[in-house]
Amino acid sequence: MIADEPTLANLMRLSQQGDRQAYTVLLTEVKLWLERYFRRRVAPAQLDDLVQEVLLALHRKRASWDPSRAFLPWLAAIARYRWVDHLRKAYRREEAALEDHDAAEDSGEEAVLARLSLDRLLVRISARQAEAIELVKVEGLSIREASARTGQSESAVKVNIHRGLKKLSALVEKAE
Repeated sequence: MIADEPTLANLMRLSQQGDRQAYTVLLTEVKLWLERYFRRRVAPAQLDDLVQEVLLALHRKRASWDPSRAFLPWLAAIARYRWVDHLRKAYRREEAALEDHDAAEDSGEEAVLARLSLDRLLVRISARQAEAIELVKVEGLSIREASARTGQSESAVKVNIHRGLKKLSALVEKAE
């Protein structure tokens, strides 16, 4: 059985109320969904570990799910965050192993394409958010330096970065 959104939401609702059988069925269905979700995102040898990490996260965060909201987007957000954490760990290991002679030649084409994509995304959020993200995340300025340059308080810069990245993440997720 491959469960749909209403079925999964109902199973989660029952699980939150203490129904062990519903929770077992939910975990089984979520496991199948996660395997399909990660199959093209990670190497086959890493699939089971990542699925288990998300299942544990779901178990720990199950009380935070709001029954009035959709279940699959909530699950997808948890899966995406675990996947990003997984990628960070993998890249850190690879980065530590790289030597200078391992570096590829930079044609500049990828950087131009990435910049164009970033510019297309930044116009879809507020100007203050885009400016804060540009200064801190792209140019590498500190929060204090970005605050001085924009005239925003340091906390406003942080909030604008957080909210802007959240909106950008939603836009990218929606495009996938």
